[in-house]
Amino acid sequence: MDRQDFGPSAIEVRGARVHNLKGVDVDIPLNTLVGICGVSGSGKSSLALGVLYAEGSRRYLESLSTYTRRRLTQAARAQVDEVRYVPAALALHQRPGVPGMRSTFGTASELLNSLRLMFSRLASHRCPKGHMVPPSLKVAREQEIVCPECGTAFYGPGAEELAFNSQGACPRCQGTGVVRVVDEASLVPDESLSIDEGAVLPWQRLMWSLMKDIARSLGVRTDVPFRELSPEERELVFHGPPVKRHMVYQMRTGESGEMDFTYFSAVHTVENALAKVKDEQGMKRVEPFLRQSVCPECGGTRLSERARAPRLRGISLDSACSLPLAELVAWTRGVPDSLPEALRPMARGIAEAFDRNARRLMELGLGYLTLDRASSTLSTGERQRVQLARAVRNRTTGVLYVLDEPTVGLHPANVEGVAAVMQDLLADGNSVLLVDHDAGILSRAGWLVEMGPGAGAGGGRVVCQGTVEELCANPASAIGACLSGRHPVCVRPDLAGEDLFAHGALRLAAGPVHTVHALEAAFPKGRLSVVTGVSGSGKTTLVLECLVPALEARFAGRPLPSPVVTLEAPGLARVRLIDADPIGANVRSTVATYAGVHDELRKVFARTADARRLGRKAGDFSYNTGKLRCPECDGTGSVSLDVQFLPDVAIPCPACQGSRYAREAGLVRREPKAGGPARSLPELMAMSVDEALAACVDIPAVARRLKTLSGLGLGYLALGEDTPSLSGGEAQRLKLAAEMGRCQQDAVYVFDEPTVGLHPLDVETLLGVFRSLTAAGATVIVVEHDLDVVRSADYAVDMGPGGGLEGGRIIYQGPPEGLCACPESQTGRYLGRWIEARPAGSASVSENRQGCKGLRDRFAYAFVPAAVSASGDRSGAGQGSAFRIRPAGEDHDDT
Repeated sequence: MDRQDFGPSAIEVRGARVHNLKGVDVDIPLNTLVGICGVSGSGKSSLALGVLYAEGSRRYLESLSTYTRRRLTQAARAQVDEVRYVPAALALHQRPGVPGMRSTFGTASELLNSLRLMFSRLASHRCPKGHMVPPSLKVAREQEIVCPECGTAFYGPGAEELAFNSQGACPRCQGTGVVRVVDEASLVPDESLSIDEGAVLPWQRLMWSLMKDIARSLGVRTDVPFRELSPEERELVFHGPPVKRHMVYQMRTGESGEMDFTYFSAVHTVENALAKVKDEQGMKRVEPFLRQSVCPECGGTRLSERARAPRLRGISLDSACSLPLAELVAWTRGVPDSLPEALRPMARGIAEAFDRNARRLMELGLGYLTLDRASSTLSTGERQRVQLARAVRNRTTGVLYVLDEPTVGLHPANVEGVAAVMQDLLADGNSVLLVDHDAGILSRAGWLVEMGPGAGAGGGRVVCQGTVEELCANPASAIGACLSGRHPVCVRPDLAGEDLFAHGALRLAAGPVHTVHALEAAFPKGRLSVVTGVSGSGKTTLVLECLVPALEARFAGRPLPSPVVTLEAPGLARVRLIDADPIGANVRSTVATYAGVHDELRKVFARTADARRLGRKAGDFSYNTGKLRCPECDGTGSVSLDVQFLPDVAIPCPACQGSRYAREAGLVRREPKAGGPARSLPELMAMSVDEALAACVDIPAVARRLKTLSGLGLGYLALGEDTPSLSGGEAQRLKLAAEMGRCQQDAVYVFDEPTVGLHPLDVETLLGVFRSLTAAGATVIVVEHDLDVVRSADYAVDMGPGGGLEGGRIIYQGPPEGLCACPESQTGRYLGRWIEARPAGSASVSENRQGCKGLRDRFAYAFVPAAVSASGDRSGAGQGSAFRIRPAGEDHDDT
C-alpha cells in the first residue's frame, strides 16, 4: 500500500505573512523532492525557512519539557494563520557558520573520532623509555601494558588523550597548530623615514619613544632614512640586546628626570606587549605587528609528542590525518588484516564505522580533503556538503529537510553527489524541500513552487506550481522559461581568436603550492575571463592566493609573494577583489549608508525649511549618533524581548516601528522640485531603491547612486535594509556599485563565485554588469561554476582534471566552446550538455515540453538499486550505498 494512504499527502500552509509573503496559501507535497524557486527577494527563503522550518522545528521543541527547552535555541513562531501536517524539521543553511580555529575537516565530519579510536585501541604504543610495544587488547580493557624490552608498565592512551582539543594538544600552540610571531616586515613599514621621524612603529605605539635615544647611544644613526642604515645598525634596531642606559627624559609637565632604562629592540617591544595582553583592546594594539606561523614544536599537527607516538600500519595519527580522504579510506580498509587475529573483530568494527561515514563524503566529491584541513579554509560548498553528509548519516525517517541552496559553490559534477544524498533522504521516508536556482538540481524535483513575480514588495506570492514539465509549458513561469530555453541567458559577442588579446595580456607564472603544480596562466586584458574546475582543483589557489596578491604587491611596489615567479601586467594599476563576504559588522549598516546615499539625504533634509525652523543639522539625522534617532531602540530599529522559558524574540521597535527614527524626524519633510508628495527621511528609508529613485530624481548625487544600484539588479532592496542580512550575490553587487561608471582601463576586477544565490534572470543582469565593466576597459576575472557564465565568457581557464592531488593543473585555456572538445575537462562535458539542453531563441509550447524532457534526460541522473551480492555487499559507483548514480541513457535492467 502507498505510504501516503496512511496519512496526509501535503503540508498545508494558510495565510503566511513572513517578511514579504502576502498571505500565501500553498500545499507542499510530503515524501517528495519539492523545489522552491524565484528571483532574488521573491520570498523563497521566507516560505521555506521562515514558515515551514520555523514551524516544524518549533512544534517539535514544544513537545519537549520546559527544562530541556530552556537549554535549546528555538525558532520564533511564524507569522502564519495555520500550518497543518508539518513534520519535525531540520534546516541545512546556505551559509554554515564559519567554525573556530580548532575545527578541522576531521572534527566537523566526525571522522577523526573513529580514527582516534583506531589509534588508541589498535596501534603499537611507545613505553616511557622509548620502546614500541606491539598492539594488544589491554588498552581496550584498560589494563597495564608491560614493555617486553625494558619491563616498564604503563597504560596506553585513550581516544581523548589523542585529541588536540583536549589532552592530546601540543603544549606550545594549545592544539591550534599555529603560533603568533613578530612580523619584522611590519616593524618599519616606511624605510624612507628616519628613526627620529617614527620609522620604528612599535616604539611609537607600544613603548617609550625614549628607545630612539637609547638606540642613538648604542651607535645607531637616528637622523637618516632607515634604508641607509648599515646591517649592524639594523640588527641593533631589530634584535639588539637588553642593555641598560642612564637617560635623562622630559615629562609632560616640562620637568626633566633621570633613570636607568633597559633597551627594548623592536622585536622585543612587540613580544613584551604580547606577553602582557589581557583583553581584546590590548590585542588589537599588538596584532598589526604579528603574523601566524606554523608551530615549531608540533609542525602544525596540533598534537603533543605523546599523541604522535602510536604507530598503526607504519604511520602515526598525524600522518594519517594528512592523507587525502580517498587514500585514508584505502589505508583503513587494510588495518584489520595487519593486526593479530585477536584484534581483528574490534578492528573491523572500527574500520567499518569509519568507512560508512567516509563513503558519503567521497560520493559528495570530498575525497581530496585531508582530515587535518582547517574548517575555516573550506569553501561554503565544502562546509555545506559536510553538513549534508552528517544529516543523511543519521538515517532518520519522517523528517522535513529544508535545504537552502545546497548547490552553492558546486561544480555540476559535484551536484550529482548532492542529488544522490537527497534521494537517500527520500528513500528513508523523509520529505525534502529545496530552495535553489540551479537548473540541474531543480529539474530533478517532483514538484516546483515558484515565488514572485518580482522581488521585495513586488514578490511574496505563489506565481505557479506543478511538475517541471508543467512549469516549462507555463508562460507565467520565469524558471520554466529558463529551463526550457524560452528565455536564453545572454551570451558573449563573437570574437575571433586573434582579437581576444587585442588589448594585451595579463600573465602569471607560479611555482607549486598546496596541491597545485607549477603553472603559467594568461588572461586577455579588457575581456571577461572565467576560471572553472571541480571543487579542490586549484581555482582559489590560482586566483585568490597567487594572482590577486601578486597584483596587489606589484601595484604597491612590493616584491612578488611566494610562490609567484613572474607577473606581466602592462597598463594595469589597480585590482579589486569582490567576494561574497557579508557587508557591515552590525545592523547599523544599511543599504543607504553603505552606498553613500544616507549621507547625501541627511544634507538635503538639513537644508529644508522645516529643518531650519526646528534648528536641525545634518548630524541630527544620523540614526547612529544623531539627536533624531529613536531613543527606545537606539537607532537599530528593533528590540529584543526576554520571554523567559521561550527564546528571546526580536521585534520591530514599537516606538519607531522599525524606522530607527524618533517621532520628531517625521516633522521634517521635503517637497521634490519636480512635484510629488512631501516625504520625511524615515519614509524614504522605508522605500525600495526603485521607489526612492522616483522620489529623489531631483537630487543628482542620490539619483545617480540609486540608478546604479537599480542597474545592478538591486532595485528591490529597501534603503534601510540591514547589509549583514544580504545574500552573497547581493553583497557582491552592492560592493561593485561604487566602481560603476568609471574609466576602468587600468583595473582588474576579480569576482569569487558572484552567482551565489542568483536566479538565472539575475545572472543575466550580472552578465550585463560584467559587459559594462569590460566596455569601460576593465579586465574581469570570475571564479565560477555557473554554466551560463562560462558560456558567456570571452575566455576560459579550466583547472583539474579532478580535485586535490588529482587536480592542480591548467588543462585548458581559450574560448569557452573549446572546453567541450577537451577530453580531460569535466566542465567541458557538462557545458556541452548545457548548450544542447538550452537552445537560443523562442519555441512553441509543445517544443518547450520536449525541450524540458531533453533537459531532464541530459541532466537528471536516474537512481537505481545497486547490485547486491550474496553476502549483502553492494556494488557500483556508490561503494556500498543503497543506490548508484546512472547517467541517463545507460543500459540497465528496470526490473
